[in-house]
Amino acid sequence: MGLRGQVRTRDGWAVQHAIVTMTDMTGSQVLRTGTDEKGAVQDDSPLVPGPYTVVVTAVGYAPVASTALVTRTGRADLGKVTLARQGGVELPPPGVWSIDPAHSTVGAVAQHLGISSVRGRFTEFSGRIEIGEAGADSAQGRVDAVINAATIDTGNGLRDKHLRSADFLDVERFPEIRYSSTGLTPAGPDRWKVHGRLSLHGVVRDIDLDLSYLGTGPDPWGGVRAAFHATAELPREDFAINYNQVVQAGIAAIGTTLRVELDVQAVQGETVPGA
Repeated sequence: MGLRGQVRTRDGWAVQHAIVTMTDMTGSQVLRTGTDEKGAVQDDSPLVPGPYTVVVTAVGYAPVASTALVTRTGRADLGKVTLARQGGVELPPPGVWSIDPAHSTVGAVAQHLGISSVRGRFTEFSGRIEIGEAGADSAQGRVDAVINAATIDTGNGLRDKHLRSADFLDVERFPEIRYSSTGLTPAGPDRWKVHGRLSLHGVVRDIDLDLSYLGTGPDPWGGVRAAFHATAELPREDFAINYNQVVQAGIAAIGTTLRVELDVQAVQGETVPGA
């Protein structure tokens, strides 16, 4: 019996100490509880079967209300509740923001043998974000990033050497991967579609990033930081990376599509502290 659920941020982090309030259809409060350090709601208070309104609040986040149905067992399951940053529908303040590589991750995921995933990341990259005066509606906004292709790291030396070879990234001929945005389109609360051009393996293609803005706050060095999460899918053949090995039953050893995952912290200004 009781109430169960999970409270998460838009990029999947647990929201600790969120407050969960449950009221019946007359508006009377029947339960008030909080999330634990894992963002879980676990309350065993007895509940009468029927519909209820559940409101989830947390400091710094916009409240979320939903309807929960308590079954005959006396239990209701909220599932996953996602909280957005309070006031997060606007982009960070206008101006230049520099990507902090020490607190950012540029990763990629490939399917392996059709049953699992192999994850890798690039350890050296730099970038710059310009937010226009009109925020998301400004044509002046821009994102530019450069990645050192030879710094691919999947945790396996032999595999990384193969990925740097002419079969894949061919880092001797194409040492850099570059991305430059060409536009920005709102796609919902805290979400945008970044349109841009990706230069990879000597090929330039239009690639869109699905971008989530996670919020802005001060850092320990007296600066201001903004956080973003972005994803994209890249068909390997679009960038002339055609290597493949087929194993038993015709299954490709490596998937034909890469999923790019970016977790970015950017510092307001032209420089990054300590860089």
